[in-house]
Amino acid sequence: MTDASPPPLAGPLFRRRLDGSLPLAVRGEGCWIEDAAGRRYLDAVGGAYTVNLGHGVEEIARAIGEQARTLAYVNGVQFTNAAAEHLAAELAEVLPPPLRHSYFLTSGSDAIEAAVKLARQVWVERGRPGKWKVISRRPSYHGNTLAALALSGRESYRRPYLPLLLDLPSVPAPDPYRDPASPACTGEALADELERQDPETVAAFLFEPVLGSAGGAVVPDAVHYERIVALCREHDVLLIADEVLTGMGRTGRWLAIDHYDGLPDILVLGKGISGGYAPLSAMVATDDILDTLRQGSGNFVHAQTFSHTPVVCAAGLAALRVLKRDRLVERCAALAPRLRAALQPLAALPLVGDVRSIGLFAAVELVADRESREPLPRARRVAERVAARARDHGLLVWSNGGHVDGERGDLVLVAPPFTIAEDELDEVGARLGRALAEVATEEA
Repeated sequence: MTDASPPPLAGPLFRRRLDGSLPLAVRGEGCWIEDAAGRRYLDAVGGAYTVNLGHGVEEIARAIGEQARTLAYVNGVQFTNAAAEHLAAELAEVLPPPLRHSYFLTSGSDAIEAAVKLARQVWVERGRPGKWKVISRRPSYHGNTLAALALSGRESYRRPYLPLLLDLPSVPAPDPYRDPASPACTGEALADELERQDPETVAAFLFEPVLGSAGGAVVPDAVHYERIVALCREHDVLLIADEVLTGMGRTGRWLAIDHYDGLPDILVLGKGISGGYAPLSAMVATDDILDTLRQGSGNFVHAQTFSHTPVVCAAGLAALRVLKRDRLVERCAALAPRLRAALQPLAALPLVGDVRSIGLFAAVELVADRESREPLPRARRVAERVAARARDHGLLVWSNGGHVDGERGDLVLVAPPFTIAEDELDEVGARLGRALAEVATEEA
């Protein structure tokens, strides 16, 4: 049991934020978090798009405890373990074949790094070592480790570290709100970039099937997706789908790619794969990828101390079983219209340019002018102020900026647990509406 007293403003903890005091969270129940002062917050973003199952799921807590008492840790080059083996087997049941070989890590950034390294190693072992470049999109977000950050189209995160980052090619991501033709143009941009780079130097294309936190619930059409798949197949470029945010049911299907035809060669999962109960991610590869390594070196060159950790995998296995047992992916799909209805009235408020969603993932895009869709000046930090005002109203949402051109663009994002009640979804819309109206009055 930890102390529930308020934290000191300048204690020894190196906090994520140093520009002010944070409330001390002491307990969670369902979709709610309570702080040391007894204040309750409706968590409409699952912490960081992570708490898909809500707080207080006894089966997951029990599974973690039982595994810790039985076998806490083994190194993956010395032993395998039952938790990792069973998690991979049961995960394969919900993944589209031939995507079925899971390599378990501890964060989305870790898994993206592993996916990029795997793509490179595959081409080396296939006798084509000239293929090393990875093309990504902008905006996008793939993580905070150096390779993941180099491949992320999120300039505010990249800027301080530019001297450390590889200069890798990128193409524009679709933006149907500002340019309805952009999905088709994005496919052509990839074709042009492949020609410019020379496909014999390109190992992989990394993309989010549905744009996550950096783009804000942008859902490209099927033609765009199919064009990307066809280009990668034509030029022997591996396709890496980043579903750290959207995987494990967030879009109303197990994977965002389930909304489309055509499969990637490598899939990356994270966040909701353990429901937030343990740091877990997965890089999933096809039979063909595994066969290349088996017939070659017989080894994936990616040492990571906590890969395949029993306790962490036990949490993931329990979370997966709860998702299946309670049909929570189906529930996510069923609740999608209710979330859309709860947020749609926001479209009439000042500052709001677009409200878009898929499953239980939604974005409210804020603009200076609705007609021109001109972004707000980022110096005014409007999205951050809306999130702060929502918090004042006991609602947790996510803010993001810079998606339009690397500098401008304001988004407020919603991604609640799949267990959220219908009246709680209505409350999300009402509280967020109050926050938006108050900030709009300040801006008037």
